[in-house]
Amino acid sequence: MNEPGPRTPFYWRLSGFYLFYFASLGALVPYWSLYLKSLSFSPREIGEIMAIIMATKIISPNIWGWIADHSGKRMRIVRLGSLAGALAFAAVLFATSYWWIAIVMVVFSFFWNAVLPQFEAYTFSQLKESVHRYSAIRLWGSVGFILTVIVLGPILEERGTSLLPWAIVALLAGIFLMSLAVPEQSTGYHHGEHDSLFKVIRRPEVFSLILVVFLMQVSHGPYYTFYSIYMEEHGYSRSIIGMLWALGVVAEVLVFFYMHRLIPRFGLRKMLLFSLMMAALRWSTVGWFVDNFAMMLAAQLLHAATFGIFHSVAIQLFHRHFTGKNQGRGQAIYSSMSFGAGGALGSLVAGYTWVSIGPAITYSGAAVISVIAFIIAWRNIHTCQ
Repeated sequence: MNEPGPRTPFYWRLSGFYLFYFASLGALVPYWSLYLKSLSFSPREIGEIMAIIMATKIISPNIWGWIADHSGKRMRIVRLGSLAGALAFAAVLFATSYWWIAIVMVVFSFFWNAVLPQFEAYTFSQLKESVHRYSAIRLWGSVGFILTVIVLGPILEERGTSLLPWAIVALLAGIFLMSLAVPEQSTGYHHGEHDSLFKVIRRPEVFSLILVVFLMQVSHGPYYTFYSIYMEEHGYSRSIIGMLWALGVVAEVLVFFYMHRLIPRFGLRKMLLFSLMMAALRWSTVGWFVDNFAMMLAAQLLHAATFGIFHSVAIQLFHRHFTGKNQGRGQAIYSSMSFGAGGALGSLVAGYTWVSIGPAITYSGAAVISVIAFIIAWRNIHTCQ
């Protein structure tokens, strides 16, 4: 599978899985905070709920990654996580108290967060030496996200957010169904040459990379937790908010489409530094120019750099450093330290600072964190290609 494309046997199966997985994120990330707000949850409680979803990524992917690396049955774990996650999330349909939803999110996230890192490792195992072609498959996840936010925005505006849990359950069921279409290809236990996991992590460049992806997701905390609420409070309709989310992911898709050309031309290091610099610019813009629609459009276009470029570069760097039996756990570390620990801390802090110091200062803090990540990457990450 050196050149993924429509003629490749697994291309559409892999792409279809990404489409449904990120379609569920297209319902959860932009609109879940609005649903929680409709239940009269406070900003602190919303921040805590969103942090729970991300915090389970600190533990869950590493547990499932260890199992997958030793059993070689990645798709079996993906199917188990998809099914259990869908069933667990369905429990939100039966009660709406804070503690009920918090408990449901813990159980749901434990299984759901097992899915993507192992599917990423599976995808890379199919790509073999053509890992720079990963974005050609991953872009379909962005398409799923776009379709979801565009369709759901007007529906939720007209009929209210009570329909959101049903939509998320349906999309989670779609993830499980797509996982059934992807065949298991056992890789078994890897006996090739490799260093121990902790020896790899202790390398200065690898440790710095982990710290950078952690800080980058901390900086995303106010965005993923409060962006929709922030925009609605400044007079934007849910349809417009959905379109803004979609615009960011459209920009991301365009980047994914060309990443296989950009990476060989500019190298991983330069693109990583560029994405971190753009993150600082983006969060400053959102924090201080929220009432300027043109500036909000520009800020969303920067999603191409802050997620599209950053994710494509980071996941390839992790794939390069974590080899052999460490492959699955390497992707798990990326997920747990960035979207897990980083996202959880970012959401939690944003929940506490949103009211106390205000949205503008909260976003400014996110920009400062991006600058710190840039400095660390500039000094310690020297991968050229």
